[in-house]
Amino acid sequence: MKQLLEAIAVTAELTSTDLSKIAARVMAEDLARYPLDQVLGALTRCRRELKGRLTIADVVQRLDDGRPGPEEAWAMIPKGEGPSVVWTQEMAEAFGVAYPLMESDEVAARMAFKESYSKAVALARDASKPVHWMPSLGHDPAGREVALLQAVEKKRLTADRARALMPQLQASPQFTALLAGAKPLPMLAPVEQPVGRLALPRPHIRPMELADEELEEKRLAEADVAAREAARLPG
Repeated sequence: MKQLLEAIAVTAELTSTDLSKIAARVMAEDLARYPLDQVLGALTRCRRELKGRLTIADVVQRLDDGRPGPEEAWAMIPKGEGPSVVWTQEMAEAFGVAYPLMESDEVAARMAFKESYSKAVALARDASKPVHWMPSLGHDPAGREVALLQAVEKKRLTADRARALMPQLQASPQFTALLAGAKPLPMLAPVEQPVGRLALPRPHIRPMELADEELEEKRLAEADVAAREAARLPG
């Protein structure tokens, strides 16, 4: 607690925030529910980025718990039926909100996505829910392999999970190299997506049902489908 209080005091001073000892202790108690290293990192970002008073919300928004920031999350959203993505539950939910706007106003869709995503992330963090990554595979087979390899490399999916979703990965030289810890993997370059293509909802492709999948994993996968179905336009 002492280290956290000291970091809060320094951040408050550098952001011209007047905090009493009682207020600083309350802030520390509220932030103590999160991992200390994440809170200290968020306070460092606050010192560099804030132009106004320090608030608890400012710190929570900057926690590095594995969830992408709103802009990064938006950039990861697939823009067609071909690309695959490994995304978080919050990203899937926000996509369902933004999709109806994408055909008429991409700027409004982006803003709607960011607002919905930020709220979902805040609720998840407030409930101390860890980030959960799940695949939503598109029609392009090569794109599926790239998305799964990227997710394994970034530790968003386990190698076993990726192999179960796409058994042919076992024969992939890139997958073998990844398991051996070799870097870089040339195939892991970002997949270019055509500009201006509409983000159409697509089925959540599940090549095989996994008997050993946990109930929570199934629930989140079903939520992914629901988010896409909710976004589907009439007709």
